[in-house]
Amino acid sequence: QMQLVESGGGSVQAGGSLKLSCAASGRTLSSYAMGWFRQAPGKEREFVMGISKSAGNTYYADSVKGRFTISRDKNTVYLQMDSLKPEDTAVYYCAARIITSFPSDYVPLKQDEYMYWGQGTQVTVSS
Repeated sequence: QMQLVESGGGSVQAGGSLKLSCAASGRTLSSYAMGWFRQAPGKEREFVMGISKSAGNTYYADSVKGRFTISRDKNTVYLQMDSLKPEDTAVYYCAARIITSFPSDYVPLKQDEYMYWGQGTQVTVSS
């Protein structure tokens, strides 16, 4: 069982930036497509951004277009969040799906496609 650990959350004023990180304990992420999701109070968890195993393909939600960037290296996936808005306030989760039969540029978009989840990190944006 792989454990994902997020870090980098916190409180920031609108217009500020945060960078979230997600790492797996005891293993690399090189065989996994990775995604970031978020859940705001009273709302369902939603897809934010995803990156393929190869890092050659990314997808993002329209709500974060031009403001968030996803990247990865062998051991960690990152979510750079700029121009933050109060509506970005949520618990952010990273998720992983091992990629074997799919092409290396495949990016899962749905929650049920992901096998492993982190515990989440709180991001609070004040106006």
